[in-house]
Amino acid sequence: MGNISGMKAVRVYTGEDGASHFEDIEIELHDRGASGSISDLWAGKGVMFREVGGDYALDFHTAPRRQFVINLKGEVEIEVGDGTIRRLGAGDILLAEDTTGQGHISRAVDEKPRTCLFIPLEEAQ
Repeated sequence: MGNISGMKAVRVYTGEDGASHFEDIEIELHDRGASGSISDLWAGKGVMFREVGGDYALDFHTAPRRQFVINLKGEVEIEVGDGTIRRLGAGDILLAEDTTGQGHISRAVDEKPRTCLFIPLEEAQ
């Protein structure tokens, strides 16, 4: 049956310049028949849930670990080193890999709270 589709995510990573950058990625999904389409296993370390208020704003900071951040409710604005800003809403997936360098800025949108899910990942192979 093979690969049939992918799931979109936004990756934040540290470039050779030491600054964070965005990359649009697609997580491959494989047709599993009646079970639907599923990706290969990403080795993780657990799950954390997080809520932040509408005044949430973190200046430049690195990701504390390699992790997926999945927005469940609300929005977040992420700004990288070159000033590019992306707004991620409910259901959006961020792969945070900028664990070194300048990092990124995170801030609330429209002074509204946000709920998200962190999935810490094993180190990339």
